[in-house]
Amino acid sequence: MTVPVKICGITRPQDADLAARLGAAWVGFIFWPRSPRFVEPEAAAAILGGLPPHVSGVGVFVDQPVDEVNAIADEVGLGAVQLHGRESTAVCRRCRRRVIKAVRLSGGGEDPESVWSGATLLVDAFDPVRMGGTGRRVDWSRAARMARRRPLVLSGGLRAGNVADAVRQVAPYGLDVSSGVESEPGVKDPERLRAFFAALAAGEPAATAPVGQGR
Repeated sequence: MTVPVKICGITRPQDADLAARLGAAWVGFIFWPRSPRFVEPEAAAAILGGLPPHVSGVGVFVDQPVDEVNAIADEVGLGAVQLHGRESTAVCRRCRRRVIKAVRLSGGGEDPESVWSGATLLVDAFDPVRMGGTGRRVDWSRAARMARRRPLVLSGGLRAGNVADAVRQVAPYGLDVSSGVESEPGVKDPERLRAFFAALAAGEPAATAPVGQGR
């Protein structure tokens, strides 16, 4: 199964290096200050600068001013920005990088079909405080219907033990994983990272240790 993978919530160069060696297409940096995975733009730029050119950086933002989003994207050298809050279509259009727009599949929120057509959709299980990175799974059946209509990045509760099933059921454009390969928020577990990519490559579920819920 060849599906592009984003390892999100990167805070350490060694985690980014391993993700790149294992085949990650993207590494994600959280620039929302309230996140336990927050990283300063200067640190993110240094991490991204040490990676091979085929690995692109994605910056995650939550309802932050678009001028701030664009400035950080320029400083870090991001390939895309991921808007994880309640940003409008107008905000999406003002971003100078490719836009990945996170949407809710449960608990209310916007109609995913109304999101600007120029954005790639990312579906995730939202938390009103953490706004993502919860380790909770989304409705794969609904995600699969959306994936048939437009490019979709699947997130939410992915791990080695279910990623093959997720790809078979949803057929997403890409995958986004954070807590499913962590020992704690912002610290990736090398064995969980390896198991995730191995399970994806094999197309079969792989048993792993329980994923920590973090702080």
